[in-house]
Amino acid sequence: MKRVDAPLLRRLATEFALLVAIGVTVAFLGPYETGERPLSQRLVYWLILMIGGGLIGIAIDEAVRRRLPGFWPRLLTVSVLMTPGIMGLVVVVSHLLAGAPLRVLDPPGLAFQVFLLSLATMALRQLMLAKLEPPAAVSPTASDPTAVFRGRLSAKRRAAALIAVEAEDHYLRVHTDAGSELVTARFADALAELAEAPGFRTHRSWWVAADAIEEVRWRRGAGEARLAGGLVVPVSRSQAPQLKAAGWF
Repeated sequence: MKRVDAPLLRRLATEFALLVAIGVTVAFLGPYETGERPLSQRLVYWLILMIGGGLIGIAIDEAVRRRLPGFWPRLLTVSVLMTPGIMGLVVVVSHLLAGAPLRVLDPPGLAFQVFLLSLATMALRQLMLAKLEPPAAVSPTASDPTAVFRGRLSAKRRAAALIAVEAEDHYLRVHTDAGSELVTARFADALAELAEAPGFRTHRSWWVAADAIEEVRWRRGAGEARLAGGLVVPVSRSQAPQLKAAGWF
């Protein structure tokens, strides 16, 4: 037998408890002329309506939540769609408990009352579920590990694909697919800011992006890497092992 996971069970139990709590509260308040009935009858009446109506609303909500992710569009749509079904439930429950006729005596009035209560119930449910659901984990690839370094670039090249960074005295020449740009910074600072980015330091004065490498050649103790855009950068003996380990030669 397939086991139901614990988070789902906790969610279902919490939703059921919410519907019961709303039913008990409304029973004690006795709205819509139900206050004249005995408390025991009001409890049965409102618990059946809130739990049954809540299940109708939950079923509709689960069907539309992916199409309507926004809070208010989803809430209003679900509240409208669940109203007719709950109106039918009200008629049946009223007939069974109080002998009321099996018809809606005031359709507009009943529809308005059911809609308001449905709106409040489903709003509380959505807010409760938002509290229960853990925040979405941030995928390592969801954020740009080059974002801090990109902040040094002009607006024209900040969103361009990063190809390589070259040290020139007290400056850095940053090569992108939108051209190169000279910025004031130390090479050590650039390496620190690009530490989590996929790339290689190929030389004492060069860092290259991994996805910009097209070819690496190693001949007679010296190497070079050909990058996107035709840029060719040196590969020193001390930095060659990491490129070799990555399978470039």
